[in-house]
Amino acid sequence: MTPAARIQAAIEVLDLWRGGQRADAALKDWGRAHRFAGSSDRAAIRDHVFGAIRCARSFAALGGAPDGRGLMLGALRAEGTDPAEVFGAGRHAPAPLTGDEPSATAEMTRAEMLDCPEWLWPQLSADLGEDAERMLSDSRNRAPVFLRVNLRRTDRDSVAAALAEEAIGTAPHPEVATALIVTENARRVSASQPYLDGRIEVQDAHSQAVVLDLAPQGRILDYCAGAGGKALALAALTDDPVWAHDAIPARMRDLDPRAARAGADVRQATTAALETAAPFALVLCDAPCSGSGTWRRDPEAKWALTAQTLAELNVIQDQVLRAAAPLVG
Repeated sequence: MTPAARIQAAIEVLDLWRGGQRADAALKDWGRAHRFAGSSDRAAIRDHVFGAIRCARSFAALGGAPDGRGLMLGALRAEGTDPAEVFGAGRHAPAPLTGDEPSATAEMTRAEMLDCPEWLWPQLSADLGEDAERMLSDSRNRAPVFLRVNLRRTDRDSVAAALAEEAIGTAPHPEVATALIVTENARRVSASQPYLDGRIEVQDAHSQAVVLDLAPQGRILDYCAGAGGKALALAALTDDPVWAHDAIPARMRDLDPRAARAGADVRQATTAALETAAPFALVLCDAPCSGSGTWRRDPEAKWALTAQTLAELNVIQDQVLRAAAPLVG
């Protein structure tokens, strides 16, 4: 596919997303209907789509419309590319520019420039001060891939060397002792031998840092375990079993095989079972939240968040803390 054809494909996927479909599902649907597209084409289209979702407000303003065409037109303008070089450039390219599309755009609000929901900007800037702009600026860019080294199975230097043998480049995180930053061929990680045999897990550096700061000892409960990443990280640092609980147990469906692969003693517990399993020396509550820390990886969550859901999350957080506190003993 030509670069212009990839832009047209991204436009089609973004229109599906704007229509209410999840981006991953829209990409899969497009791929099924265009089986001629190679892996490099699909990767490039995916990057276009998620780049546009991360910057949906500013790209829409630059492109003059919030649909797929407007978003990709805005993306080209944001990177300094003349859209006329792409739109209308070949058989499978987007249709040529028409009307006022080539014209300059109106001045953007601060929230638009930072790709922040308008309702959220006053609260976010009040809460974070000068850090609000830095956080939002970071969320406009793709997040690096971080790996957690399973210290129960290996050490950071050894696993970095093993990954290098599979052409996966890494660098040690300067502040988190268990973390590697993937610098090359991140898409190969899930098929690598260190991943398959449990020597590494994909996990954000800040999540690893939280676990290291806890210095886990004794009986431990990850109360809002989700998929179980922090429970596995805790289990790698202690000889005691780690208990994992989630209000929606289906979220932990892959935890048992992941724990077996990592050689970790992680035991799932229902809400009813916690009363007999308690007390715990440590209860970690990563309570449901706005998800702002994941916006670089899950940019759709930024646009799905509303003032009502944020208020509802505050109530849930209070409920989680009230339920978990008696389990500490």
